[in-house]
Amino acid sequence: MPVGALQPTASADDPQIVRRMALQILRAIDQRGQTLDVTLEDFRQKHPLARQRDRALLQTLVFGVLRWRGRIDFVIEAFSRTPLTKIQPDILNVLRMALFQVMFLDRIPVSAAVNTAVELAKPLAPDWVVRFVNAVLRKAAAGYNKVPFPVLEQSPVAALAASKSFPPWLIRHWLQQFSPEETAALCDAVNTIPPVTLRANTLKIQPEALLQTLTDEGGTALAASMAPEALLLRHPQKPIEEFHAFQRGWFQVQDEAAQLVTILLDPQPGERILDACAGLGGKTGHIAQRIQNSGVVVALDVNAAKLKMLTAEMERLGISIVRPCHADLASGRLSDNHGPYDRILLDAPCSGLGVLRRNPDAKWSVEETALGGCGRRQVEFLDRLAVQVKPGGVLVYAVCSSEPEEGEAVVDAFMENHPDYRLENAADYLPRFVGSPLTRDGFLKTYPHRHGSDGFFSARFKRMP
Repeated sequence: MPVGALQPTASADDPQIVRRMALQILRAIDQRGQTLDVTLEDFRQKHPLARQRDRALLQTLVFGVLRWRGRIDFVIEAFSRTPLTKIQPDILNVLRMALFQVMFLDRIPVSAAVNTAVELAKPLAPDWVVRFVNAVLRKAAAGYNKVPFPVLEQSPVAALAASKSFPPWLIRHWLQQFSPEETAALCDAVNTIPPVTLRANTLKIQPEALLQTLTDEGGTALAASMAPEALLLRHPQKPIEEFHAFQRGWFQVQDEAAQLVTILLDPQPGERILDACAGLGGKTGHIAQRIQNSGVVVALDVNAAKLKMLTAEMERLGISIVRPCHADLASGRLSDNHGPYDRILLDAPCSGLGVLRRNPDAKWSVEETALGGCGRRQVEFLDRLAVQVKPGGVLVYAVCSSEPEEGEAVVDAFMENHPDYRLENAADYLPRFVGSPLTRDGFLKTYPHRHGSDGFFSARFKRMP
């Protein structure tokens, strides 16, 4: 069956169905440039899998190939006479998927991984290509653990790029900030499957009661270390949306570092607040619960579909003060009658390099030149929002990236443009603890390997009265 010929409702009776779906998802990411989460959601709706184990295998295959693509490609190159650039993209993904199973999944026999890959290749290419797939996989399966990788002390960029599975430019970029040993630790943390992080909706339930409820429902829940409303859910026995606690609006899925951003904003009941790039409403919901559903939160976003989902999410949470606003912050300054606001949060569009452990596809789609472009746009967005803050009001800037081009450099440019603002110390608003993500310059800055969270940067500005 051709890789594109999936039935609307996928049948688990076909042992190849999950692998064909995984291959089609990888193809969509490569060809269309769609993000992993958008592509996965599209396939889940069009080709639902009835069994949890099939859904789990699909996710494991797709995330695994994207997470370990660089290391797998290094192994393929060691056993293939054909350069990677000359291999048909679908065939290359067949090889990657099979070798991921061989190298990283203990429960799938090597013979099964190789044989299913050969069958998967048959409708995609001529017989000689199928024989090529069979030969490469059999040689690689027998000798992948003997392939010599570059030595860290001699070639740190090549060694970490190949062994840890990252593009060389990103390894080079991190080595400018960290030692080779810490860069390796960062790579390892990014490659680790993260727990599901939740934020208790304190409008309905306290964290301690939610922890017990989640444990009773079949998950291993424990309190997180940085944000007071954060819980970690490990090894859930069912999809998150099937938990009764989710259906009752008792929590949102939100990383701990993202929760700290709203705490830094320090919203107060009765205020008028703008969430300037609201997305699906993670921080919108947190702001509303922090001000006890009292005041007004304007949720602005350029994507109308996201605002529709945000509205439904607020209803699930029992939040009534959010006002969706469809507008394009990139098109120019907001109208004068839009503000002023007591507080504005700009969770700006960015490279997303801080959330690679959740979005491994971005490893291979983000380019080095993107950092500078993101930084310029972030400064523009801050400039346009600055005039909408009341005198004495607060503007908080945040990105899911720890890169200096999107953090400290943006703050410097904004402060140069706006003498009517002063930078406030995040330490005055965030809890203190061992391993604190507070920098000497007064910023919030988190890293996966240091804090067990996504990588975030945030700064707080106050407009002078």
